[in-house]
Amino acid sequence: MQEKLRELEKKALWVRKQILETVASAKNGHIGGALSCTDILVALYYGGVLRFDPKNPNCNSRDRFILSKGHSCIALFVILADLGFFSLSELGSYCQNGSMLGGHPDSNIPGIEADTGSLGHGLGIASGLALSFKMDEKDCMSVVLLGDGECYEGSVWEAAMFAGHHMLNNLIAIVDRNCQCVTDFTEDCNRLEPFEDKWRAFGWDTIKVDGHSFEELFAAFENLRQRKSYKPLIIIANTVKGKGVSFMEKKLQWHHGVPSGEDLEIARRELSSK
Repeated sequence: MQEKLRELEKKALWVRKQILETVASAKNGHIGGALSCTDILVALYYGGVLRFDPKNPNCNSRDRFILSKGHSCIALFVILADLGFFSLSELGSYCQNGSMLGGHPDSNIPGIEADTGSLGHGLGIASGLALSFKMDEKDCMSVVLLGDGECYEGSVWEAAMFAGHHMLNNLIAIVDRNCQCVTDFTEDCNRLEPFEDKWRAFGWDTIKVDGHSFEELFAAFENLRQRKSYKPLIIIANTVKGKGVSFMEKKLQWHHGVPSGEDLEIARRELSSK
């Protein structure tokens, strides 16, 4: 297990390096939130949690993953390219005219299930998918990653109420709890706490983890298909926005900042020295 965790840590570092270089080259991208959710995505895609097939992206038995915080898509694009859903060379066209890889997920991209980034929609999509699996008696999970600032949206709580009412225990929601939104810190802007209590009140099981600890992430992801609870599950993953680059961490300007010059060289050195 420890060897597996070390390999995932190496993979996460590689993903962060690719995020940095791709955003710098494109001069576009939401780097802070992409870096905060990297470990979560690596655990899901490389840790044997999600069921998928890069050679057959539309396989009927696949789990469905929805990146509701779609502005952080560069992290997911790097992973999908590395897994073989499309060529790594496509990353070089990120956010360029004519590229299939834009600033938000697009369902025309292999491995992407829904167009997202209009915040507040992903949980509703994932809830509908989970209900359809129940109705069709399919052994598939519906997994969605939300941002915590996204949880200001009323549509999130409409979907949360729906999922709790329909007892969608095949629905797993993960919140990238980096405590920042585009303009402010969440607890200064419009506080979310007590966050767990809100989800419990809507009929969800809750787990809180360190979103940068693969050990804690895997403890939360263990036996998701064999859950005995009838409730949907929310995993609140505490993270650091800009994780891995010291001058970006917890800094509001790096929600949509693009590193260049000395900043870019510092970021490269820090990621190469880990």
